[in-house]
Amino acid sequence: MSGPVSLEPGGSEQDTLALRLAETRPPRRRPRWASDDTTLALRLPRQGPDEEAVSELAAELADRVGPAVHPYEVAALLEAEGLPAALIKERYGHPGLFSLAAALYERVPRTFPEPAPAADVWRPDTVRCLLRGVLFALPGLAYLLTRPLWNAQDHAPALIVAGLLSWAWGQALGHRAHLRMATGRREAGRTLLTGAPVGAALATAAAVPLAGSVPVALVAAAQSLYLAAAGVLLVLARERLLLAALSPLVAGAVVLPWGEPGGPLRAGLPALALLGTLAATALALRPALAAPAATAGNLPRLTWSVPYGLFGLAAGVLVLLEGREEPYAVIVLTVSMGPAEWLLYRYRGLSVAALRATATPAGFLLRSAAILAVCLLAYLLPLVPAALVTGAAPAALLLLAATLWTALLLQAFGAAWPSAVICLTAAAGAGAVALLGLPPGPVEALPVACGGAALCLTAYTLWQLGRPAPHA
Repeated sequence: MSGPVSLEPGGSEQDTLALRLAETRPPRRRPRWASDDTTLALRLPRQGPDEEAVSELAAELADRVGPAVHPYEVAALLEAEGLPAALIKERYGHPGLFSLAAALYERVPRTFPEPAPAADVWRPDTVRCLLRGVLFALPGLAYLLTRPLWNAQDHAPALIVAGLLSWAWGQALGHRAHLRMATGRREAGRTLLTGAPVGAALATAAAVPLAGSVPVALVAAAQSLYLAAAGVLLVLARERLLLAALSPLVAGAVVLPWGEPGGPLRAGLPALALLGTLAATALALRPALAAPAATAGNLPRLTWSVPYGLFGLAAGVLVLLEGREEPYAVIVLTVSMGPAEWLLYRYRGLSVAALRATATPAGFLLRSAAILAVCLLAYLLPLVPAALVTGAAPAALLLLAATLWTALLLQAFGAAWPSAVICLTAAAGAGAVALLGLPPGPVEALPVACGGAALCLTAYTLWQLGRPAPHA
C-alpha cells in the first residue's frame, strides 16, 4: 500500500490536489491500477465517476466481488488490494473507498459458488467388510471336518444352546466395548478381557446339562471359547489376524475333496485353529491394555447393551429356524453379512449427502426412502440366485435377510429397543410354531414372521430415519 486507507469517507482524500510519492519498495503483486511513473505526479480530480474505468475494475474483480453479501466486503477487498484514496478520486472519479465499493457491488451480479464437497466420513472399507463376511462363515468348516467323529444330530442341542447364548452375549459385549472405546482403548480392552471369558463360561455351563457326555461338553466349551475370542478380534478390527488363526481349517477343507485326512487331522486342525484364535486374541489385547488410562469418563450403564444382546438372541433363533429347513441358505446368509455391513456404511454416507442436497423435510423424506429402497435391493437381489443355487426357497431367505439388515440399520443409529422387540416377537412366534407343531407349520411360519417383522422394521426406519435430525 502507498499509505493507510481511511475506513470512513471524508479524510485527506477530499483534498482537491494530491501529491503522490513514488513507492520505494514494489508491492508483492502490482495492481492493474498502479501507475508506471516513478516521479512526482500532479493529479487533478475528475468531475463525476468514470464509468468505463469502474466497469474495467468490476470485470477484473468480478470473481471476488460476486460472492460479497454487502458493499463493506468489497471495501475490505479494495483496501486489501492497496488501492490508494487519491487514485480512487482521480482514476475512478469516486469521493472515497466506500463509494467505489458500493458502485462495484451494484455492478457485479451476486454469485455464491458451492463449497467444495466434503470428504465422505462414512466411506466403507470394502476389503474389510468382505473379509468379515468370510470370517463369519469360516468356522463352519470345523463342523465339516469333525462330522464323522461324532453324531451331530444327537448332540446338537448342547451346541445350539451354547451358540445362541454366545451370540447374544457377544452382541451385548461388543456394544459395551464400543461404548468404552469412546473413553479410551485401554478401557475397551479391559471390558473385553473381563466380559469374553464370562460369556464363554456361561455358554458352556448352559450346554453341559444337554451334552450327555464329556466329549460333547468339551466341544461346546471349545465353541464358546472360539466365539468369545473371535468377537474380541472383530471388535478390535483385527480381521486379518483372525483369518490367519483360521488357516488350519481352510487347509483341512482344501484336502477333503482329494482324500481322507484321518481322525487325528480332523480333530487336530480345529483344535489348532482354536489355539491360534486364543493366541491372536491375547496378542491383540496386549497393546490395548498397555494404552494409557483415560483421565475421565462416565461408565456406561449395563442396561444400554441389553437390547443388543436380545437382538443377537432373536437373530440366532431366526437363523436357526431357517437352518433347520435350508442349511445351505444359512451359509449364504452368513457370508452376506459382509456386504450387509458395507451397505450400512453406504446408507449413512448417502443420507448425509441427501441432507446437503435437500432444503425441506418432505424432500429429505423422499430421498431417504429412495436410499433405503436402493440399499435393500442391492442387498437382497444377489441373494436370489444364491438361494436358487442352494435349492432354498428365495422368499424365506430374502425376508429373513431384510429383517436382519433393517434391524442392524436401526441399531447403528441407536434405535436398539424397537429392533430387538420386533425381532424377538418374530422369533418367539416362529419358534413356538416349530416347537409346538402349531399351524401353519414351521416351513410357512418363518416367512410369515419375518415378513411381518421386515414390514414393521421398514416402516419404523422410514419414520425414525426419514428425518434430518438423526443424520446431522
